[in-house]
Amino acid sequence: MRYLPLSDADRGEMLARIGVSSIDELFADIPAKMRMEAPADLPRAQGELEVERILGRMAARNIAASSVPFFVGAGAYKHHVPATVDHLIQRSEFLTSYTPYQPEIAQGTLQYLFEFQTQVAQLTGMDVANASMYDGSTGTAEAVLMAHRVTRRRKAVLSGGLHPHYAEVVRTLSRLAGDEVVTLAPDVSAGEDLLAAIDDTVSCIVVQTPDFFGNLRDLRAVAEKAHAHGALLIAVFTEVVSLGLVTPPGEMGADIVVGEGQSIGNALSFGGPYVGLFATRQKYVRQMPGRLCGETVDAEGRRGFVLTLSTREQHIRRDKATSNICTNSGLCCLAFTIHMTLLGQTGLARLARINHANAVKLADRLAAVPGVTVLNGTFFNEFTMKLPKPAADVVEALAGKGVLGGVPVSRLLPGAGLDDLLVVASTEVNTDEDRAAFIEALKEVL
Repeated sequence: MRYLPLSDADRGEMLARIGVSSIDELFADIPAKMRMEAPADLPRAQGELEVERILGRMAARNIAASSVPFFVGAGAYKHHVPATVDHLIQRSEFLTSYTPYQPEIAQGTLQYLFEFQTQVAQLTGMDVANASMYDGSTGTAEAVLMAHRVTRRRKAVLSGGLHPHYAEVVRTLSRLAGDEVVTLAPDVSAGEDLLAAIDDTVSCIVVQTPDFFGNLRDLRAVAEKAHAHGALLIAVFTEVVSLGLVTPPGEMGADIVVGEGQSIGNALSFGGPYVGLFATRQKYVRQMPGRLCGETVDAEGRRGFVLTLSTREQHIRRDKATSNICTNSGLCCLAFTIHMTLLGQTGLARLARINHANAVKLADRLAAVPGVTVLNGTFFNEFTMKLPKPAADVVEALAGKGVLGGVPVSRLLPGAGLDDLLVVASTEVNTDEDRAAFIEALKEVL
């Protein structure tokens, strides 16, 4: 009765009110051959205590990122999040706040979103940022649609180094809109000829740096040719900590910068919720999706914050809307903003240097393992290595030895002939002991 509170009398009254004699009549429009003839093969109903025990046993089969040496990346990264972040986001005024339609009672929410936008704009080297997207992949797809609106063209070119999940989201959304997407072949060496793909029919070219394989990309030449042909350069990142050390995309000529902000303030959480970062040039601000918070003054001249732009279907006519995104990742934004404020510019740069140093240490040691080749010339905290065995088998064997050793490329690019490649990430949380455990386990597996 706790989960199914309706009595037979309740059901009978509801059926009588809508004019049918049985629940089965409600499914009359479904062909008989498509209906199940018996209940699904699932455990029967049990009490709350029993259900908790069952789910607890299932959850215990997972290997938590914090319990073993962890070198998984490819778009989601294990970083240290200060306890202060979790404490502050759980304050009732933050945890229970909703969409800030009424600025009179939402000044706190509006102010931290304004600070978030400022941080993202400074990180990316852009003029203006919005109050966040759902995540990096949906933000990338929205950036492509925005480029189409700006250029009045409908063709996007995706680098072969773009994260496969991001590329798939772009293709899905573009297919629904009837747009053309050209995806270059996966390129481990970052030697793809992006310039040859740009012509007068292209709306935008989408390049990730560091890319899916870990390569750092210089975007200047791509930006120059894209602009010469009237196209936009969309720069993508999955590891926001890299912006503490590498040249911001805005300084390399990007017109739109989009990426994943999970690394700052937000735990892995088995894949979400995350926070998409989105920034652009001032001249394109009215084509930017989502919402934007601005600073103003009230009737008495006091500083205040309001929703400045909300170019979405809820606020304006659908044919004028830039996007149907209906909110922003508010709590994840707050966690990002708090963590970034705690770090400051100096702290972020130091965090980035530690990440890079740890990755270099690991790459050097892995390259010394017989049969292993590190393929990257330059990288931040993530790189790709070639193994003498299928990477998926190696990862499973490593997990059996208590080491989470990376992401097999074949998992995200099946059928691409890259089965022997493994993407490995190393952040500030990895210790000398973690690296030693990885090396020894890998030697045993190989």
